[in-house]
Amino acid sequence: MEQLNRVELRGVVGSIRVYTYEENRMARIGLATNYAFKDRSGAAIIDTSWHNVVAWEGRNIRDLDRIEKGTKLRVIGRIRYQKYTGTDGEDRIGTDIVASRLEIIEDPEQMSYEM
Repeated sequence: MEQLNRVELRGVVGSIRVYTYEENRMARIGLATNYAFKDRSGAAIIDTSWHNVVAWEGRNIRDLDRIEKGTKLRVIGRIRYQKYTGTDGEDRIGTDIVASRLEIIEDPEQMSYEM
């Protein structure tokens, strides 16, 4: 059986922090995605989800300096869960999307869903 852990997101950057570790650069990006639907009464509802994206600059990830709040991004990566202890001493689980590819979306038509 083939195993697969792959995520594709298209959304808008809400925050970005770029860090340098020795000679490597890494970005932590807050990415918002929307899901639009109508409720039973026909009213339009937009459900926004926030994703934590971790991107290490390299072969498929360049130009971290071009990404800022409001930039439209396409992210391909994998889901990673990490267990940590909060400041209150409670165990928690954090979820990150570890990016293997980042693309800045210039064309608004690419933000729509394609199947």
